[in-house]
Amino acid sequence: MTRIHTGHGAAGLTRFASDVDALVHDNSDEHRLTALVADRLRALLASEVTLPPEFTQPHTDHYVVYPLHVATDGSFSIVSAVWDVGQTTPVHGHETWGVVGIYAGVEHETRYVKPAAPDIPLVATVEHEWHRGQVTICCTTDDDVHRVDCAGETPCVGVHVYGADVGTLPRRWYEPDTGRQHWFISGWATPPANRRSASSARGPEW
Repeated sequence: MTRIHTGHGAAGLTRFASDVDALVHDNSDEHRLTALVADRLRALLASEVTLPPEFTQPHTDHYVVYPLHVATDGSFSIVSAVWDVGQTTPVHGHETWGVVGIYAGVEHETRYVKPAAPDIPLVATVEHEWHRGQVTICCTTDDDVHRVDCAGETPCVGVHVYGADVGTLPRRWYEPDTGRQHWFISGWATPPANRRSASSARGPEW
């Protein structure tokens, strides 16, 4: 396994990554796997794990996705996703399974029916507000379209686990009114302490 993050709080994340690694390689059913990963993530957040400050910093222009851990075989990644106040994502999918836990702030999520074909207007199904310590299965391959907004008065920080190296995975975003689909690769953001300048931070490549 490749450990991206070291420092304060790393021990809990390392144990969590080892647990997820075992689960990923022992379970082929996404629905069972995501339920098990959700249990582990809920316990991690309840343990009051501390993310390093540089992995919780928002960007002024767009939300950012920091890699906390990426498995060497690309079978999963653990992510710190950060939205500043007022920031949102396009309607998008992940092309894999994912589990999300809220580390700080409030996340507003709108889910949509995954269209069976291109160019069909999307149908919103449900909205949720997720708060610190709460965990949700955000997607499986067959149920994978949503939009996320920062809903509080402070930045929203989530710990996300995906069934791939999500920073390099080709994914889709959607024009909800028409159903038109576009492919993108989000890339990985660079923590502020490691940036040469604020402009060097990679954001989602919509």
